[in-house]
Amino acid sequence: MAGGHTVGARAGRFTSGRAAAPGERAARLRAVAVDLAPAVVLLAAMAAVRLGPRPEDDGPLPAALALAVVIAGSLALRRRAPLTAYAAGTAGLAVEALWVDPGPLTPVANLIGVYHVGLHATPGRARLGALLVLPGVLAYFAPGERTAPVPVAVVFVWLLVWAAGYAAARRNREAQERAAQRHREAVLGERVRIARELHDIVGHSVNAMVVQAGAGRMVLGAEPDRTRELLLSVERTGRDALAELDRLLGVLRADDGTDPDGEDDPAGLGRLVRPLADAGMAVRLRIAPEVHDLPPAVRSSVHRIVQEALTNALRHGRARAAEVTVSRDADTRTLLVRVLDDGDGPAPHYRPGRGLRGIGERAAALGGGVEHGPGDDGGFALSVAVPLP
Repeated sequence: MAGGHTVGARAGRFTSGRAAAPGERAARLRAVAVDLAPAVVLLAAMAAVRLGPRPEDDGPLPAALALAVVIAGSLALRRRAPLTAYAAGTAGLAVEALWVDPGPLTPVANLIGVYHVGLHATPGRARLGALLVLPGVLAYFAPGERTAPVPVAVVFVWLLVWAAGYAAARRNREAQERAAQRHREAVLGERVRIARELHDIVGHSVNAMVVQAGAGRMVLGAEPDRTRELLLSVERTGRDALAELDRLLGVLRADDGTDPDGEDDPAGLGRLVRPLADAGMAVRLRIAPEVHDLPPAVRSSVHRIVQEALTNALRHGRARAAEVTVSRDADTRTLLVRVLDDGDGPAPHYRPGRGLRGIGERAAALGGGVEHGPGDDGGFALSVAVPLP
């Protein structure tokens, strides 16, 4: 477990490590208990067997007890160093079988060890551990007179237990990889969403401010009152942009991800019209009464979709007027958003830019779709259909 690093700002130095919290200490103690419990229980049982009635030809007791400590004690490392633990247990089993006397509980310890080699070792080490099964089984049966099928059957059973651990480890790795992939996708999706929000807010406001400032420059000497109005509009648009950024940060900090403002405007579309009107673009809103109670996620997406569509109309199409229609199809429970402008329209074989791709992503996130292209009477037409819950 890697320790953290605490920066001592006033002391101007780094202090590595930190005091473990009570919960962490308790977790560590539980992990140690889990590691030690099988080793202690098995060691006690092996010692009890050795200290009980013993055959006359049994080996020296001190050696038998020492080997029991090695064999059972190796299980304490079965999770931290599974291959080393299994190798030590197998070596103890071989020495016990060849020079002392095969213990009846020694195979139990070896079986636990081989399972944890498959479960906890790296794939390469786990396969190396499987190779240790054969010499361990042969050494255990070497002193006795057993027919060949018995050791072969034991090797088969040991390899089955190893395979069970190896398969469980593979499933665990795949589950961890899937969880990591989901995390990466969630982080990437959040980055794309934030980038899209910033693009919509900053792009719309800055574009309107550029148009307003350009118009003010054109009438700077001839129409001072108009210049003053345009400068006030630039200031107002900048303040609105800051308010939008602040609202976005509030949404990002909100626990439930909903819009904290709770706007009465079904999608805050009224705020989009004023800076565009100051920039010389007439926008007509046609909002059906039945769409005034939209879910927060849909309301926010409709606001950004219309904002991006109007920004594109002003910046790319040089439109002087646009119409925004928001309605609801009661039969299919679908929200319909249509933006039509009188601008230059798209170029032949045009390719969607970042703004149109962002609109498509917003609609797709809500299970909807987007259509766009030249309007029937010129200009550019954008239609979005989003299912409502």
